[in-house]
Amino acid sequence: MNAQLLTMSTPDGPFTIIARDGAVLASGWTAVPGELTGQIHPTLLPGSYEAVSSLGPISAAVEAFYAGSPQAAMEVPVRQLSGPFRSHAWEMLRTVTAGHPVTYTEYAELSGNAKAVRAAASACAFNAAALFVPCHRVIRTDGSLGGFRWGLAVKESLLERERQVALAVQA
Repeated sequence: MNAQLLTMSTPDGPFTIIARDGAVLASGWTAVPGELTGQIHPTLLPGSYEAVSSLGPISAAVEAFYAGSPQAAMEVPVRQLSGPFRSHAWEMLRTVTAGHPVTYTEYAELSGNAKAVRAAASACAFNAAALFVPCHRVIRTDGSLGGFRWGLAVKESLLERERQVALAVQA
């Protein structure tokens, strides 16, 4: 099946999205589509890609995120497949409020199993749809950033951007 491919310029560097039928299959801060395809479930992996200049509401949500409206990305459909815990955990990530990151322990609790901290961390590691499934909103218990596939500088930038939006809303 054919998928659409778009690389956008963002303040955090190039952001590439692979989408099909209006849903994100994979995304991340790279200009190399091959760095995204390994995260797509084999049954969803496109056979070919069509480069496009816009993905309509998907690319608009990325622009909105960088313009100070992070919630728009949570409304974009995402297609990822995995086992029941990981699939549920990805959905739960989309409920974490921008500007209010959770710890891996809190994320495990939110995902339905307080003892599954490693499984929750694994859900973050195998998340194909960065930004749209905001694994950057999960941090270590001590407040440090932990890991992030696209680099800690990008994670820090995303969290700071969301923190500023949250502060502006409170003011």
